[in-house]
Amino acid sequence: MRRLGLVFLAGLAVFSAVGYAVWVGLGPIPDPEGCTATVDGRTVTLSTEQSENATLIAAIAVRRGLPARAVSIALATAYQESKIRNMSVGDRDSLGIFQQRPSQGWGTEEEIMNPYYSINAFYDALVRIEGYESMRITEAAQEVQRSGFPEAYEDHAPDARALASALTGYSDGGQFTCVVRDGNGHGSAKSIAEDLEGAFGVDAVGSGDHVDVSIPSGEDGARLEWAIAAYAVAQAERLHIAEVSVDGKHWEAGRASEKGWRTADTASGVRVRAVGP
Repeated sequence: MRRLGLVFLAGLAVFSAVGYAVWVGLGPIPDPEGCTATVDGRTVTLSTEQSENATLIAAIAVRRGLPARAVSIALATAYQESKIRNMSVGDRDSLGIFQQRPSQGWGTEEEIMNPYYSINAFYDALVRIEGYESMRITEAAQEVQRSGFPEAYEDHAPDARALASALTGYSDGGQFTCVVRDGNGHGSAKSIAEDLEGAFGVDAVGSGDHVDVSIPSGEDGARLEWAIAAYAVAQAERLHIAEVSVDGKHWEAGRASEKGWRTADTASGVRVRAVGP
């Protein structure tokens, strides 16, 4: 990734946790933790665990260069099979986000319980289906899963499409946001950078208490930076992320997260704001 000529790059800054005020029962009741996506008037609500898995499903598709339709199919499948949770139990020997079965050749128990492995295994099977992009979501999902309830995936198609649009950056920026009470301590810029690189394959640089991700300009770059931003806020509790800034918008963990994305005074190109420990 070139790092010269920052005017041609869009910027994303992810900040590690610094500590938060603790709500002590005074004032308004805080919003529950979790994430929401609102696209074309449809609002989808997810728990923190569901959001972590959903954004990883989207991130891996983005890294592989798959269309948003693939993410819609994967999310609808995960909704039906596990409610987008990484389950260690299921029907017979079914496991993981997609309830894949070791006895059916999906991998070992350890592999399937690894979300990176199971998500890639799902996409590996999906891309072998000719014309999956134009199929009904439930038909494409059934070609992969071979479920006894082939139409069940369609029940989740509207929510899956809305989520896929928000999590891959095809919707207007900021339509996916999370309420995160705190980051449970101080995050490591190095670990955050490594996580982003692992999920998206991008060049992320951790320095001090912040991470800078450089992204090429243009329409594809704009979608990518919002996909990364959605992933970062969904993973904020796990990675101890305190703040995310991108494209003139700013999100902050703690009580401020209830306000979602707020307009920020940011310069063009790469904008990095470090928050000291």
